[in-house]
Order: sequence, then C-alpha cells, then structure tokens
Amino acid sequence: MSVSQLAFPLSELSQTKVHIHLTQHSHATVLFLTTTGEAGSTASLGSLVYAIPIRNDSSALPVSTALFSQLETIDFATRLAKVLAKRSGLPTYVGNSVSFASMSRGGDFQDETTAFGQIVQVVLEQIKPAT
Repeated sequence: MSVSQLAFPLSELSQTKVHIHLTQHSHATVLFLTTTGEAGSTASLGSLVYAIPIRNDSSALPVSTALFSQLETIDFATRLAKVLAKRSGLPTYVGNSVSFASMSRGGDFQDETTAFGQIVQVVLEQIKPAT
C-alpha cells in the first residue's frame, strides 16, 4: 500500500489549491480531492464514486456507481473515476468535494476542464510507478 498527499494551485490567477489524498492498493486506487481558497472556507462532504474497468474490452468505458451523491460534485467525480480506472486498469474510488467558484472565470466549464486535466496528470504520475 502506498499513500501520497499532494497540493497544487489550479492556476496562476487563482488562490484555489487542490488537495489530493491518494492511496494505492495492489487491487484498487482510492482518491480524495478537495479545494481550498479563501481562508476559513470549508468544503462539503462531496460525492463518492466507484468505477471499475472492463478488463476483457479495452475500448469500453468503465462502469461506475455513485456511493454517495451531491449534485455539485457528482459529475466531476464520476468522470474522474472513469478516466483513472480506464488508464490505470484498476478499480477506483473517488471522493470529490472540489469547488471552482473562486477561479478566474467563477468556475465555468473551461475552469473545470482545465482543472480536470491537471488533476488527471498529477494523479497518473503518482500511480504510474506502482503499476
């Protein structure tokens, strides 16, 4: 089992930082994400999603299910769990309570897409040595 805790800023223009807690088991990956922005702000519990890759069809998207769902975070958690399960080949749990509201454009689609790419890149760099 390997545990990594990381934090990185989402952009040069934003005070928002993503905090990642990643636990790698031989049989699964567990990832928790949250953001911090303004001092004293707290994050909600967010969503928890489980995704499992389809091993006999590498072109198929992983199957996922929400174990705990919150409207503001479920879509991001589901997309992230599926991408990580597909790329790592391991079942993946993603707990997500990120908020993009304090980013430069107020958390619009472009902010979310940029953050998604950064998070996937950082997490896969951490997973790669273990696989």
